[in-house]
Amino acid sequence: MKRDELQEKILTILTEDFEFEKPGLDDNLRDDHGFDSIDAIELLGKIELILGYKLSWEEKEKAMSIRTINDILDYIETIETSRKP
Repeated sequence: MKRDELQEKILTILTEDFEFEKPGLDDNLRDDHGFDSIDAIELLGKIELILGYKLSWEEKEKAMSIRTINDILDYIETIETSRKP
């Protein structure tokens, strides 16, 4: 999936499911939108649905450094790249 498609899906999730208003790609999710650890777990579940597979524990641990929407997109691209044969 291309980055712009991922971006659209992530922005839709954040606005519809987490009620973000006009999220910027470099907004700090926690500071600017009140995103907490429970939200992060829920978002990881939604990312798994987008990708069509479960994330490994190691992949989930890497998500702990996510702070912005751009970080989410980079994270997904890294996972997708590492899983390609």
